Amino acid sequence: MFMSFSAITVRDAINEALSEEIKRDDRVFLIGEEVARAGGAYLVTKGLWKKYGDDRVIDSPISEMGFTGLAVGAAFTGLRPICEFMMFDFAMQSIDHILNSAGKSYYMSAGKISCPVVFRGPNGVEPGVAAQHTQDFASWYAHCPGIKVLAPYSAEDAKGLLKAAIRDDNPGVLMVFNF
Repeated sequence: MFMSFSAITVRDAINEALSEEIKRDDRVFLIGEEVARAGGAYLVTKGLWKKYGDDRVIDSPISEMGFTGLAVGAAFTGLRPICEFMMFDFAMQSIDHILNSAGKSYYMSAGKISCPVVFRGPNGVEPGVAAQHTQDFASWYAHCPGIKVLAPYSAEDAKGLLKAAIRDDNPGVLMVFNF
């Protein structure tokens, strides 16, 4: 018996995971810069806005602190946001929300407050984007309490880890090397 396999890129695997989870759970939504009409950085979210509309795929202004705070606040109310950064370097603009609000709330509340949010974006070196956009933050986040760090190796890893992170009641960061 022969099995048929089709190759899939990490980008497409992430897109599939996002689509499947948005369809599966009406609490899941995606927010970030140019994630809707433009299809996101590296076109990872291409087609999702047309499928799910403005309520589920939300373009934000260029204000990482603003849309990250919105995502964390939404998670505190029981929603399951995916907060996408164009590049993970920009997450540093909103690090207080990620570490202190999302990461520590479960422990500071003795397990009464969870924050089911996923922070996602490209991470690491890519030719031509300069030093400001080529840092790898995975090991740095690994030292932050309450944050699960997900750094997939393959398309299969990316899809499975993203779906698991979205379903998790605690915050996670999915860091994929630049495409």
